[in-house]
Amino acid sequence: MKKLLFFSTILAVLASGCGGSYNGELVGVQGRKKWFESDPYGMVFVPQGSFNVGPNDEDVAWAMNSLSRTVTVDAFWMDETEITNNEYRQFVIYVRDSILRFKLGDAGIEGIFAVDDDGNEYDPPYLDWDTRIDLRDELIPPIMEEMYYPEHERFFGRKEIDTRKLIYSYFWIDLTQAAKESSRYNYATQSYEGEVINIVTGEKGAIQDRSSFIMHDEVPCYPDTLVWIRDFTYSYNEPWAKMYFWHLSFDDYPVVGVSWKQATAFSIWRTRYLNDYLSSQGGYFVQDYKLPSETEWEYAARGGLRLSMYPWGGMYTRNDVGCFLANFKPLRGNYIDDGSLIPAKVGSYDPNELHLYDMAGNVAEWTSSAYDESAYMFSHDMNPDYKFNARPDDPPVLKRKVIRGGSWKDIAYYMQCSTRNYEYQDSTKAYIGFRNVRSYMGYK
Repeated sequence: MKKLLFFSTILAVLASGCGGSYNGELVGVQGRKKWFESDPYGMVFVPQGSFNVGPNDEDVAWAMNSLSRTVTVDAFWMDETEITNNEYRQFVIYVRDSILRFKLGDAGIEGIFAVDDDGNEYDPPYLDWDTRIDLRDELIPPIMEEMYYPEHERFFGRKEIDTRKLIYSYFWIDLTQAAKESSRYNYATQSYEGEVINIVTGEKGAIQDRSSFIMHDEVPCYPDTLVWIRDFTYSYNEPWAKMYFWHLSFDDYPVVGVSWKQATAFSIWRTRYLNDYLSSQGGYFVQDYKLPSETEWEYAARGGLRLSMYPWGGMYTRNDVGCFLANFKPLRGNYIDDGSLIPAKVGSYDPNELHLYDMAGNVAEWTSSAYDESAYMFSHDMNPDYKFNARPDDPPVLKRKVIRGGSWKDIAYYMQCSTRNYEYQDSTKAYIGFRNVRSYMGYK
């Protein structure tokens, strides 16, 4: 009788866990919390909508790379401004500190690697950021010394972090390959039977399990500060090469000298950085941060004004009192007539109707889209997107990525909402930056 009572109690507990109160009706899983997505810091909500992507004016450059077409875009969040030097510096410092901590942990410094409830380190290990580094420990200074330039490379004897060692190692899931018919799990044979391509190395291999779709790459995270000299011949730009990324006066200026791969790596880091915090607080994960597709970018730039040539809605680059409305190259050689010689502090000009700043001029912006002259013809009309994961040994034509918005050194044509342009994914320029978007979970 006691055994029967014991098993009856177990069944009652199981029944209560399946639906809150078992009554034979389909009521869904009970006890789940209501979801509310708060506004992400520094981001603007872009509502879902339909618009005509493509030119609103004649193709004065005869680029013949776009056509007018009706598409629909889902809702998303977008950074109010371009990513600034100070925001990107947070990423660089995180990489620097994590590399140093892994070096200390590998050297046996206690407390660097997190442990489980039994006091054992995880495999693979991960960092316990709550542990403070005691600089009085005689084992630590020699390890920290490895992070600096060697003595023969130091200018005037200054100890500076060797930026060549700031390599960000990251992972992501290739859902595109995982979604292929050939990648499906065969329940009859209890195995995967397709092939997967490592989009970083180009190597092919049989699908072993879900881990086969986890990709890994390593990218130097420090911006290329020499772009200020490389991009402009016979031009004295050395002060910006030395100071633009690090000096306090440029904190709120858009980061430049960042390649498409670096911008993508930053987006993955930003996602993990937030989700790690939410997980530690018992919260839910959020959608990934990413670069906007070129359709998302154009939709946001138009700001709900479907036929606008520029983000501010008008057909001219000056307002009614003759002031320029963005940071670009307005006249022949007269860069400062719009108020700025190089990139201006973000948000220096009026935003568009969605309260997004600098969607025209200042710096051109990377998108997630691969560049193809005919992409508008074959991409879908719902959330159009065309991506291509070019490998290091691919020809340059396959490494083209779409950039939008024009920059401080471009003429007005490149500031039009519909103008398409490209740059190579591994290149860095003094006039290209980026901003992130994040999918909206729910509807407004």
